[in-house]
Amino acid sequence: MRVDLVSQPQYDALVELLCELHTYYNEGSCVSQEMVRSHLIDNLLGTDSPLRLVVAYDDVGRVFGFAAISLTYSLVDPTPEQRRHCQLKELYIRSSQRSRGVGSAIMSWVAQYAAANGCRRLDWPVKATNSRGISFYEGLGAQQVVERLSFRLSEPRLGELASQSQGVHGG
Repeated sequence: MRVDLVSQPQYDALVELLCELHTYYNEGSCVSQEMVRSHLIDNLLGTDSPLRLVVAYDDVGRVFGFAAISLTYSLVDPTPEQRRHCQLKELYIRSSQRSRGVGSAIMSWVAQYAAANGCRRLDWPVKATNSRGISFYEGLGAQQVVERLSFRLSEPRLGELASQSQGVHGG
């Protein structure tokens, strides 16, 4: 098994995994592979995307899992040894490949990539109901950040809040 940044020959296999990921988060929902492929190329891999997509694959090009990461700077700690962080947006392993070392291989690659890019920390969210994932992350030595909560603002409330910005212009 190899792990590296995604390359064009792996796009189709990654599209399949992204469809599987969509179904995981949206049970009963289905999106077309064409839509997912367009989203992958135009947005996730677009020139203005901060994401780096990492894949685990074999010698014949089968993709077993992927991670989406980005590098960022701390707003609160400007010291050189603490200012750069790596954010793991997603880690997803094909269901048939779980518990076979794929996740560990990807996380090891991500840790190496982060360190090589001056990061001293790797942060990521996990669904509170994902007990298998939580156990996996704890097995890597990760610790839950208990003093942090995650919030989300979605439509229609997002639009309502945006409409309250009378006279505020950005850009």
